[in-house]
Amino acid sequence: MAKTDQFQAPDYYLLDDLLTDEQKLVRDSARAWVKKEISPIIEEHYEKATFPKHIIKGLGEIGAFGPYIPEKYGGAGLDQISYGLIMQELERGDSGIRSTASVQSSLVMYPIWKFGSEEQKQKYLPKLASGEFMGCFGLTEPDYGSNPGGMITQFKEQGDHVILNGAKMWISNAPFADIAVVWAKNEPGRIKGLIVEKGMEGFTAPEMHGKWSLRASSTGELIFDNVRVPKSNILPGKDGLGAPLSCLDSARYGISWGAIGAAMDCYDSALRYSKERIQFDKPIGGFQLTQKKLAEMITEITKAQLLSWRLGVLKNENKATTAQISMAKRNNIEFALKIAREARQIHGAMGITSEYPMMRHMMNLESVVTYEGTHDIHLLITGMDVTGLAAFS
Repeated sequence: MAKTDQFQAPDYYLLDDLLTDEQKLVRDSARAWVKKEISPIIEEHYEKATFPKHIIKGLGEIGAFGPYIPEKYGGAGLDQISYGLIMQELERGDSGIRSTASVQSSLVMYPIWKFGSEEQKQKYLPKLASGEFMGCFGLTEPDYGSNPGGMITQFKEQGDHVILNGAKMWISNAPFADIAVVWAKNEPGRIKGLIVEKGMEGFTAPEMHGKWSLRASSTGELIFDNVRVPKSNILPGKDGLGAPLSCLDSARYGISWGAIGAAMDCYDSALRYSKERIQFDKPIGGFQLTQKKLAEMITEITKAQLLSWRLGVLKNENKATTAQISMAKRNNIEFALKIAREARQIHGAMGITSEYPMMRHMMNLESVVTYEGTHDIHLLITGMDVTGLAAFS
């Protein structure tokens, strides 16, 4: 079992001084819940490749589903930094657990809140906030990942319904989701969002197996075979590719915080192990090369904390750009991966066992560095932003 019982988050630049009392309370509550409910069970679920469904109610109770959704719709009405801090603590537990909450919040609740009708908001958001309903987000297709605009999933009008056909792949929460927010093209070729409910004839969500990453998260496909969806389930507020991409902006922002949590867990374990492990008659933390690793880890964690905090301030002020979010997502995951690998080295052979968390975080982060915009695509988004020239189209 990973040794997280003494976990204290590194705060080298006194970031807590920049947080409000409410933000710290939200973070500390999520941290305590993760220690109690996730840390004792996560290694077993990871090894068995099972998602611990019993935690869904608890995630709802701590406000992990749609923290920034207004209270009138069942959310907690929190700010964006509070949302980020919750994601940080969940991913300190496991990336798969954070993914479950991130999808529910930013990819299901967010589009219904931003683009849905008042009837859709009232019908779905309170149940999603509590965890009574779980949702998933259908954008990626087998042949269209980094180029979602090329999607071939489409629907045609038929009276008061539309007929939906196509398939989505690599969909977190899909096997147990009650609803799916699906992006598809209408007959003129315009991308629109539809709420597809479990039980609609022709809609299936088979689970995907054989993953070496995000093993404690449930991943599946979405298959639509002439599914009749009421027109009242179409999100009326916005269409075009910008609609799903704005949802991804919200999710990527949360991921930038989540990566910090994974890095913190690896650093914390490595720091304590370096003080306990004796070689050549002294703790290995006393050797220069070990100190180099630890010093670089805390430096990168501190830089990532400041990057995400500032991004959270910009989000609260509605000033954050897609390019700024891409930079934080790419940077923080890149260095979280490096920290996981360096922490594994400090643990030596013990680092490959489930007694410590580094290998699990490392394998998880290999998915996080790719999903919701690959590492390279985010780099090109920054490149386009500073040059004004698109390199990927």
